[in-house]
Amino acid sequence: MPPTITAFENSPDRGRGQARDMRVRWALEEVGQPYDVRLVSFEAMKAPAHLALHPFGQIPTYEDGDLALFESGAILLHIAERHGGLLPKDANARSRAIAWMFAALSTVEPPIVELTMAMLFERDESWYAERLPMLRDRVRTRLGELSRRLGDAEWLDGAFSAGDLMMVTVLRRLNTSGVLDEYLEIAAYVARGEARPAFRRAFDAQLAVFTAASRS
Repeated sequence: MPPTITAFENSPDRGRGQARDMRVRWALEEVGQPYDVRLVSFEAMKAPAHLALHPFGQIPTYEDGDLALFESGAILLHIAERHGGLLPKDANARSRAIAWMFAALSTVEPPIVELTMAMLFERDESWYAERLPMLRDRVRTRLGELSRRLGDAEWLDGAFSAGDLMMVTVLRRLNTSGVLDEYLEIAAYVARGEARPAFRRAFDAQLAVFTAASRS
């Protein structure tokens, strides 16, 4: 039996491929692992059955036999360790790829999420205009640091890895913010990730869910 992941029944990203199940879909496509998807509503995410899989009532979850995982980073690491293609064989390079996964989630993503959430939900607040430049500057700090490290390299550390997969999905949250356009090296890096056939398959699968939901 293939593993089963959960995804939004009706994603708030409106088919842009920014929901966190995208990371898991892409990883499974990269390693050639078939998978099933169970769609969940916002109501179902707070029900006991889903909370038994994800104590915070979010997506994605991952079930494979008697193993159940939550948190996209943990799921991606499990997939990368179980299948070839997302982690280097060299032990040191492997550790560096995992470090980039953690950097994407712990260092780069938090200010990006704070900015994008403000742009989505705080526009009507009296303090929004004053706060927005500060949030953008926090993101620019991280992008500047990342850009200097990336330079003209194709990927973060040698060949494409789980670290790149995670980092690209994190950076894609900036696609509608305009900030990414200020860093040409990073914008090109994201575009390379989006051009990978496995990404396109995962994106199309997630978009199909939104398209079907919008027609119903």
